[in-house]
Amino acid sequence: MLDKQELAKHFSRNLLRIRKEAGLSQEALGFLAGLHRTEIGMLERRIRLPRIDTLLKLAGGLEIEPGELLEGMRWRPGSSRVGHFRVGGEDSEPRP
Repeated sequence: MLDKQELAKHFSRNLLRIRKEAGLSQEALGFLAGLHRTEIGMLERRIRLPRIDTLLKLAGGLEIEPGELLEGMRWRPGSSRVGHFRVGGEDSEPRP
């Protein structure tokens, strides 16, 4: 089961990769997304996870679909236990 730190790690990798592919500095992305440069830095350094409005602003600034920033992250609902997040490919555990 993943915790918030693991989610922040995976999100930060996606954000950093997509920002660099777009050829944008943190400051430029902040301007396009209506966010301060320090917010971009905190997201990329795994200090925080974005709120939904921040996720949408980032996607808009990068001109991508919000799901691209969440690529590789999944929620697996629980049946007789609490659900949990997954990062990466298909579930390796059989579903009960």
